[in-house]
Amino acid sequence: MKKLILSMIAALGLMAASAFAQAPATDLENTLYLDLKDGRVVIQLRPDLAPKHVARIKELVRKGFYDGLVFHRVIAGFMAQTGDPTGTGAGGSGVNIPAEFSAEPFVRGVVGAARAQDINSADSQFFIMFDDTPSLNNNYTVWGKVTSGMEFVDTIRKGEPPMNPDKIMKMQVAADAEKKQ
Repeated sequence: MKKLILSMIAALGLMAASAFAQAPATDLENTLYLDLKDGRVVIQLRPDLAPKHVARIKELVRKGFYDGLVFHRVIAGFMAQTGDPTGTGAGGSGVNIPAEFSAEPFVRGVVGAARAQDINSADSQFFIMFDDTPSLNNNYTVWGKVTSGMEFVDTIRKGEPPMNPDKIMKMQVAADAEKKQ
């Protein structure tokens, strides 16, 4: 009996090691580190869904565009929005990105492109979903998903605009951050 248990444990260990070896490596070029006052949020980019948005976001991140920007619109149970250098919700980087709508649903942790009424007016502003919101499906571009640190997103001060708003401390493409280490 003892031998049987030991061989079962060994088999489970081999299966776990095999599963770990087969797990896909994180694509650091398509991963963002979003540092908030409470901790790091990791966002997996989705170039398969929105290649133009992902390319533009990475370009802005690499220029340091998002560092220090406030979350100017944060609605409990809905989303936290940032990406406007004026902090008012009316600004951006000055380059519009055409809509890249997909069937990917707006669920908790999804990162989407904010836009005005014109569907092709997305720019640098984005939002992170606190909760599922099906009304946004097929109406806004999904370009990423939080894979860890959602508990830090949950602590962002709420309001439109929030009193003493939280800000992005630093935002980096993970591949660049790893090169510096």
